[in-house]
Amino acid sequence: MWLINSSIGRKVVMSVTGMALILFMTFHCCMNIVALFSGEAYNMVCKLLGANWYAVVATAGLGALAVCHIVYAFLLTAQNRRARGAERYAVTERPDKVEWASQNMLVLGIIVLLGLALHLFNFWYNMMFAELVGMHTALEPTDGFGLIVETFKNKLYVVLYIIWIVALWFHLSHGFWSAMQTIGINGKVWFERWKIIGIVYVTLLMLAFLVVVLAFAFGRAPSLCCAA
Repeated sequence: MWLINSSIGRKVVMSVTGMALILFMTFHCCMNIVALFSGEAYNMVCKLLGANWYAVVATAGLGALAVCHIVYAFLLTAQNRRARGAERYAVTERPDKVEWASQNMLVLGIIVLLGLALHLFNFWYNMMFAELVGMHTALEPTDGFGLIVETFKNKLYVVLYIIWIVALWFHLSHGFWSAMQTIGINGKVWFERWKIIGIVYVTLLMLAFLVVVLAFAFGRAPSLCCAA
């Protein structure tokens, strides 16, 4: 099957799964912003998206997309390294027209993957997974607001999340327009436009995540008891 065996097919899979993950991150970002205004409203969303069958199915689908994206990223990287052979050691300077993020997508991807593992441990493990298996936790599995508060009391987590967000910005800002180029939605006029649109969109998205982290880190988020 050309989607699996060919280089172009693998890039198409990478692009489609990447755009799907960006859409999920947009939804996740909107959900997080709710926590800045009302702890009760955020927990209502957490309860709605807890261990309900539709949330579990959606999470499984999201996990499959993420695994597919990661696996294909490593396959493409290995393929490119084999194709370049010894030539990859001959280049000591970055070409002027090649972005830094483009040459370091593997490193950025590894940082993103490690950040994802940390995020899943801090939240998914203590929320949906805990509810599914009936695991005892310090907070109720649906108390997402309380979990955010407790997580970002730890300044080490704050630093790690900031590093993760920065890596995500580099990874996604390049990946956004690259995906559009791969699936053919570019052309001479739209190539630069997609780059600008991608940078603006990803910047706003990452800034929203960063604001949430910093708001809870410095105690600027609403308390649950007085939330509207």
